[in-house]
Amino acid sequence: MTVARTVELFSKVPDGKRFQAGETVFSEGDAGTEMYGIIEGTVAMQVDGKTVETIKAGDVFGEGALVNPDKLRRSTALALTDCQLAVLDEERFKFLITNTPMFALEVMRSYSDRLRHFKHPQGN
Repeated sequence: MTVARTVELFSKVPDGKRFQAGETVFSEGDAGTEMYGIIEGTVAMQVDGKTVETIKAGDVFGEGALVNPDKLRRSTALALTDCQLAVLDEERFKFLITNTPMFALEVMRSYSDRLRHFKHPQGN
């Protein structure tokens, strides 16, 4: 997702959160009740203490816990720089998925792009 698209899709969301460089957004194994859109900054996604992905402004993350039955985080999200994040709780996420098809497509596209990176790290 582009930064502009993330801002547009999350613009009606009243809640945002700021994280300082080095702060943990959420930890692997936590119950997840929110997803995030990066308005500004960079976030490391870590599994077992190792960075597996670095995401930046325009990306979304944390949606997996909202769609999996156990609601658990499968990674740790760590702010690498000072970050401004838009936040969606599960109720708002489901409302947007149901009522805004472009939101659903953008979340799926972001997820697909990130998965493609893991499958073909050199061919992006």
